[in-house]
Amino acid sequence: MTYTVNKLAKLSGVSIRTLHYYDEIELLKPAYCGDNHYRYYKEEQLLMPQQILFFRELGFQLSDIKRIISSADFDKIETLKSHRAVLEKNLDQTKILIKTIDKTIAHLRGETNMKDEELYYGFDSERQKKYEQDLIDSGRVTEKEMKKYREIYKNYTKEDWDRFKEEGENIHDALVQAMKQKLNPDSKEVQHLIRRHHAWVGWNPTREKYTGLSQLYQTPEFGKFYNRFEPEFLPFLVESMKIFAERELA
Repeated sequence: MTYTVNKLAKLSGVSIRTLHYYDEIELLKPAYCGDNHYRYYKEEQLLMPQQILFFRELGFQLSDIKRIISSADFDKIETLKSHRAVLEKNLDQTKILIKTIDKTIAHLRGETNMKDEELYYGFDSERQKKYEQDLIDSGRVTEKEMKKYREIYKNYTKEDWDRFKEEGENIHDALVQAMKQKLNPDSKEVQHLIRRHHAWVGWNPTREKYTGLSQLYQTPEFGKFYNRFEPEFLPFLVESMKIFAERELA
């Protein structure tokens, strides 16, 4: 059976624009292009969007996915087994988080009381500590800077965190729109948004540290967060940050 790009988009949930982009970077090529220049996919291509989605869910960058999928020893079955193992590993934590949600709902309804620490059951505090230590070990943040960062945020109220989250979402959404409007990373509009991003980060990083932060964003853990916007967004953000660091920071 042959699938048009429109049919494959509806079947997989991957947008037509993204499928076009995957073709451009040679991550997912169609089986052939017709005389009308339309892309056509066959059954052998159907598994590839699934593989890409699995890798994206695990936080891999597109360049890494392309390298893995195109390697001579790539094995679809073994890769799916690997994906399954990761999902099973996360299953217990997911169950704990669901239980925490249910308890919190009951608590807010006045049906039961929760201990303060129960609000955070299931959240991976050890992983957060590891991220912070990785920042220090890599030299992107000093121990003194990290201590200052922790001091700033440890007394945040829920309203403070809501404002912080909202500002971050506003900045990222505006940058995505700028990218879609074909604005260059070095444009005045984009650099204005990056100035807000630099302030939003909260620890006033220097040129070297802000550039280092842009590199950290390219790791699988952070990539998983940024890849939810658009396939091209993370490289756009990283380039914009590097330009701002070079121009504006000491």
